Amino acid sequence: MSKIPQVKEFGGLPVVTAEKMKYLDRKATLEYGLPSLLLMENAGRAVAEEILKFAEKELGKKPDALKAVVCCGKGNNGGDGLVAARCLKQAGARVKVFILPPKETGYGELVVKNLEAAKAAGVNVTMTQKDGLAALAAEFAEADLLADALLGVSAIGKPTGPVRPVIQLMNKSRRPIVAIDLPSGLSPDTGHHSGVFIIARLTLTLGFAKAGLMAAHAQPNTGELKVLPIGYPQGLIDEASR
Repeated sequence: MSKIPQVKEFGGLPVVTAEKMKYLDRKATLEYGLPSLLLMENAGRAVAEEILKFAEKELGKKPDALKAVVCCGKGNNGGDGLVAARCLKQAGARVKVFILPPKETGYGELVVKNLEAAKAAGVNVTMTQKDGLAALAAEFAEADLLADALLGVSAIGKPTGPVRPVIQLMNKSRRPIVAIDLPSGLSPDTGHHSGVFIIARLTLTLGFAKAGLMAAHAQPNTGELKVLPIGYPQGLIDEASR
């Protein structure tokens, strides 16, 4: 069994496992009164700000000259990506979103709300389909950068289904990829992968760094790593350290 790296702190904040991250998120809402929708909004806005900084510094692109494609999954990581896409659009960037098809039960409430908000803001949103992969590859080729919001800390095992070719096409595009929370396909706890994973230039991990991102073998796939604050109160940050 792969070991979880025993790094305790990164960026002045605690490093957490996926299970602890989910526990802290629940506690933020239930005990500190922070709505999940607000945390997602904070996360997406912070991501958009960092993408704009990256685009200007690394690509020489100001917001009104930036073409970005955000690839969203069906879970909360996809919701973070939808918020980021909306904020990029509001900053003047040209943004397209490609979102994976929902489960049989549909998208979750947070994804639905942010999908509606993104469309209302004028973001072009397209559902990713198997027969649309050639068009998707063409969109990637025309973009300045890609954002990976496909799989979050709840994803387990090898990416399968429609997410698999999307990850492969993103890497094949050779466009710089910004991963939201962690590169899709990497284990949040060990940093290992099972063959299908995003190779990011920049990883914007949300709230706290995830333990797997600390592994030496993960770092070639994370690129530069930044922790983005999303509004957790000090009491919760202190508890994360314990």
